[in-house]
Amino acid sequence: MDDTPLSVLLAALFLLIVLSAFFSGSETGLMTINRYRLRHMADKKHPGAMRAQKLLQRQDRLIGLILLGNNVVNVFASILMTLIALRIYNDAGFIFAAGMVLTIIILLFAEVTPKTLAALHPERFAYPAAFVYTPLLKLLYPIVWVVNAFANGLLRLLGISAEESRGHALTQEELRTVVTEAGALIPERHASMLLNLIDLEKVTVEDIMVPRSDVTGIDINDDWDTITRTLSDSQYTRMPLYRESIDNVIGVLHMRDVLPHLYHGELDHDSLQRVARDAYFIPVNTSLNRQLLNFQRQQKRLGFAVDEYGDIQGLVTLEDILEEIVGEFTSDPWARFEDIQEEEDGTWLVDGSVNIRNLNSALNMNLSTEGPKTLNGYITESLEMIPENNISLLIDGHPVDILQVKENMVKTVRIHPRLQQHSADETAV
Repeated sequence: MDDTPLSVLLAALFLLIVLSAFFSGSETGLMTINRYRLRHMADKKHPGAMRAQKLLQRQDRLIGLILLGNNVVNVFASILMTLIALRIYNDAGFIFAAGMVLTIIILLFAEVTPKTLAALHPERFAYPAAFVYTPLLKLLYPIVWVVNAFANGLLRLLGISAEESRGHALTQEELRTVVTEAGALIPERHASMLLNLIDLEKVTVEDIMVPRSDVTGIDINDDWDTITRTLSDSQYTRMPLYRESIDNVIGVLHMRDVLPHLYHGELDHDSLQRVARDAYFIPVNTSLNRQLLNFQRQQKRLGFAVDEYGDIQGLVTLEDILEEIVGEFTSDPWARFEDIQEEEDGTWLVDGSVNIRNLNSALNMNLSTEGPKTLNGYITESLEMIPENNISLLIDGHPVDILQVKENMVKTVRIHPRLQQHSADETAV
């Protein structure tokens, strides 16, 4: 080394610092690269992405290779810096100062700067580095294997397995965050649909069904004039056919099957039952994503929601589920809130049978949807009694007046705008 020109030593030191910067930057780039974008680019046969994805399948080996190279480079850089200091000053006292200078140089130019750049632009570092690390890993595999064997052995002693880091999938909440944070990358309308689709797992048939009290159908025991008038005036393409009560469902009438016979005078009570299609029953706690698949599998568009005792609680259609994803099939934003009427004084007249989810959406309330599904159920469960007329209470900061109670049900309430502040002694639900 004594005969080596100083310029060669300086050039070698510069090269080692560049290599150190490469190892540091590529490590950050490969570890922080978006794995889903990487998979997308690999599927498109991007050469760098394909190599990077293969390297990241065994992160322990990749990290071992990078750290091995980085440490070797830094050790040789330290040795060269010592030789250069002795060559220039020929005094061992300057070795410490040379080490401090090298530490600052490596920290600034081989650590902080390349790692910051790689964190900001990981793909620019990861893809080119993959072309270097792929053959280098094959070349140094025995050394890397030995290093990883010791490292993984230590991890196993701590109860940690290197296999745990592979194949981590996004949870629903993480996926929701990804969609929310996508910003301008996903149009607002599309983002809303994606979020609704994610939430289908949390929403059940009971949350969106039409309550049995609001189901419009045909009672086969009605006189024929009443039945024909109901069929002719119906705005629905499918209607339940039952005997005396919705609990005694005979089937489902499809207007496409019924109207031709009706117009030709070929329909009577018996033939009406014959053209009725079989009823389809659904547990009320079925999630919407599962029910959407069930509708597809069974080739049905309407089903009756039943509780654990087999009693019909309501009716749900394929359109109801699709509206949970894409929104209402109408230009009127209040069309779904027909049970909520806004008054001139700023209050709202609300039917007691209104769905809690619709109420939250319409009035920006935050009532729990885990318990009762209707406002009537929410009030009676909260009060633990059936209230009387002209009782006032506070729900989610909104003063609520109970206007009508009939047949043991809260029929009509008036909801006032939310109070900004309310005292602690007010009755709150």
